[in-house]
Parts: sequence; C-alpha cells; structure tokens
Amino acid sequence: MKGIKINVTNLFDLNETIAGSIFDGKEYPWEALRDIQKFILELGQNLGRDFDRVEEDIWIGRGTFVERTAFIKGPAIIGFECEIRHAAYLRGNVIIGNNSVVGNSTEIKNSILFNKVQVPHFNYVGDSILGYKAHFGAGVILSNVKSDKTPVKVRVREDLCLETGLRKFGAMIGDCVEIGCNSVVNPGTIIGRGSRIYPLTSVRGVIPEKRIVKNNGEIVEIRE
Repeated sequence: MKGIKINVTNLFDLNETIAGSIFDGKEYPWEALRDIQKFILELGQNLGRDFDRVEEDIWIGRGTFVERTAFIKGPAIIGFECEIRHAAYLRGNVIIGNNSVVGNSTEIKNSILFNKVQVPHFNYVGDSILGYKAHFGAGVILSNVKSDKTPVKVRVREDLCLETGLRKFGAMIGDCVEIGCNSVVNPGTIIGRGSRIYPLTSVRGVIPEKRIVKNNGEIVEIRE
C-alpha cells in the first residue's frame, strides 16, 4: 500500500535470519506467523553438522549455551552462540537467530527472532517477529490477544486499519528497535527500524522508523 512502510523489506534485513525464505511471496510480515511450525519442521531436516538435534523437533546451533533450568518445547531452531538463560520458556514454533539472548523468565511462542536479538529479563514474546538487534528492557510484554478475542487489525492511522485474519498476533518489531522497561506493546503493533520506546509506555498502531515514543504518547523524530 503506497506510503505505508510496513512491508517485509521496510522492517527487516532478511540476511540476518535463517528464516528469510519464510517471507517469500508475502507483502506483510505477519503473514508468516501461520507458517512458522511447518517452516521449522522442513528446515530442520536440512540443517548441517553445526546443529545438534537434541530432541525430535529441536535443533540447537554450535556454541549455544542452554541453562539446565530453561525449557524448550519443539518445534524450535536456535542459532549459533546464543544464551538461553535460567527459567527461559520456549513454548514451541520458535526460531532464535545467532548471537541472541533469551533471558530469565522470558517466554516465547510462535515467533521469529532475527540475529543478535536480546530479550533478557521477564519478557513475553507471542506471535511476533523481532528484527536484527532488537532489544527489550526488563518486563517488556508483547500482548498478542485482544480483550474481546476478535481478529487483530493493524491500525495504520485513525481512518485506516488492515485486516490480518489472526486472532493471535503480537507485534512486528523492526531492526535495531529499543523498547524500554515495563512497556506493553498492544496486539497488531508495528514499530519501524531504529525507533525507541520510553519505559512504561503503552504502544499501539504503526510507529514509523527512527522515532522516539514517549510515555505521554508524544512521538518525535530521531535526528542524527
């Protein structure tokens, strides 16, 4: 849609994920959420020797450290040199990129994390995609279900919403986005590349790239 920068290549560098081909033929990134499970099961059969198949549908890359107290439910693919820390819960249909951190009491389900993503402390990531080098402060929650349980829409602006057909859809977080502690990102939110969210902020709708979202709702452009 002309003038709306929320398609796949506007948000993500597809060279920074093992899952780049899941977006083939898709205009909007949330279209990939329905395909994650099937994609993992097919890709897992063709991973090389740098991955260990630790259970039937769980593959872990070389150099990755998984704490004894973490729990991983398949299907899941975890890349190289990652840290899966104490009490992390990977609840199925999860792809974790290289050099990523999934931290204490963080839960992830039906999501893709690109390379070098950090969700290190008490985070929830459901039905979402996090771009290269996205970073969450402690307690950041990606809410993935509306209170009335109706399908999630992407509110591009006040007079325009895009239908997704998804009852569960958290957020699309662009490359290099920073989200401050204890923020809540509401269902169907899109945050553009390089934007920053203040702590204690409730975020919804489409945030353009290179913006600062303050916890009083003000949005300002980042000037380099």
